[in-house]
Amino acid sequence: MTEEHEQQPEIQAEIENKIDLSQPPPDVTVESVTEAVLFASDEPLREARLADIVGTSASQIRQHIKNLNDKYQANNNAFRIEQIAGGYQMMTLSHYNHWLQKLLRARDAGKLSPAALETLAIIAYKQPIIRADIETIRGVAVGEIIRTLMYKGLVKIIGRAEVVGRPLLYGTTKKFLEVFGLNSLKDLPKIEELKKPPT
Repeated sequence: MTEEHEQQPEIQAEIENKIDLSQPPPDVTVESVTEAVLFASDEPLREARLADIVGTSASQIRQHIKNLNDKYQANNNAFRIEQIAGGYQMMTLSHYNHWLQKLLRARDAGKLSPAALETLAIIAYKQPIIRADIETIRGVAVGEIIRTLMYKGLVKIIGRAEVVGRPLLYGTTKKFLEVFGLNSLKDLPKIEELKKPPT
């Protein structure tokens, strides 16, 4: 064991001694703790469970939630604490749904399989490209994957190749740029930058 590892328990003990959990900072109140717990929860919390976590009574929880909602309304916040499925949860107001749906679509688009990501990368770097060339690079059929990418709005048909049979040419969309945070295709990482460094 190194000297550095031997010192770690001492450092940890010193940190713990400096943090006195029995006396929280003066700006921490039961109301702010209620808010923090609801903000961090990804599911509705029942009144009794919330009171147990915060360390207060159910009636006090109801009062704190009312106070918080009054503040949110006065400040024109985009959210409220609502009663959902027998518990309380912080919810965004319904008139923001239009923008939230855009966010959810972008998140959904980001959930791609490794095969779909590989196919998308080939299209992004080689566009315009025909399906046969993608399949040559990947070594497998990609018809279904291309359909999935088109359904998600990341890939589109951008024309036909001037070769026998005039196969479809594929390229990326504006949504592709949005999802991956690019201003233009020029912002794609250089191929050289993607190569793994030698080990």
